[in-house]
Amino acid sequence: MEKSASSNSKLNSSNSTLHALRSTLPLSVYMITFNNARTIEKALQSVAGWVNNVVVVDSHSADGTTEIAQKYTESIYQYDTTDMREKYQYAQDQCTHLWVLFIDADEWLTPQLKGEVEKIISENTDYNGFMVNRRNVYLGREIKYGGWYPDHEIRLYRKDRGSWQGGIHAKVYVDGKVGELKNYYMHTPYTDTAHQIRTIDRYSEAYAQDLYSSGRRFHLINMLMRPIYRFFRDYLFKRGFLDGIPGIIIVASTMYYVFMKQARLWELERKNDNS
Repeated sequence: MEKSASSNSKLNSSNSTLHALRSTLPLSVYMITFNNARTIEKALQSVAGWVNNVVVVDSHSADGTTEIAQKYTESIYQYDTTDMREKYQYAQDQCTHLWVLFIDADEWLTPQLKGEVEKIISENTDYNGFMVNRRNVYLGREIKYGGWYPDHEIRLYRKDRGSWQGGIHAKVYVDGKVGELKNYYMHTPYTDTAHQIRTIDRYSEAYAQDLYSSGRRFHLINMLMRPIYRFFRDYLFKRGFLDGIPGIIIVASTMYYVFMKQARLWELERKNDNS
């Protein structure tokens, strides 16, 4: 029994040391939120105790999002804007460390990915940013085919070399070499199909506005052919059918989204031409 107690003591000491090292990891994690009470706790739990700078930028959520965030970080900011690029950039600017990593409130990091990030941060690297793979869980199933796979983008990067660019689907752009990590983080994009349709409705309107503002104009061929192209590409060539019923729902909703972007662009042109 004494030997067992001694071993447990050493193990606890080792775990305490590891926790201390992780809590001082020179890395900032940031996210933007708005009414994400359903998912934010899992996201924050995945980075709790791992870094000492977690930044949350909210837009006056009314569902308890900020109250949950307060359990994990003091760095909570309120910032109201409809410009996603602007909000992400503001969140990045609040980070205190040179290296930053962003996750959305419906995502969470895996232990394997965190270990890989720790190694990169602790070593000198020639890269200024890293692409990170994402795995999507939809309607109880991990999606491994179709238009949602593979899914990756720059998530880990040097703050002084990265900036947000773009409109509704803004992304990080890094000046310099960009590598790719082996491990992945997880994502639950929608609660159910109703949540998915509401999101598509909001995004298609914003995307059409982006197209119109950038000078892109409606063409009937795009409305007719782009949804069909996505069916053949995602469901057949990328084997979305192997994801079962969720795969069917994904491709059908994708076709609807592509169609509605064009429909809303036509609607915008018609409204502005008649004004």
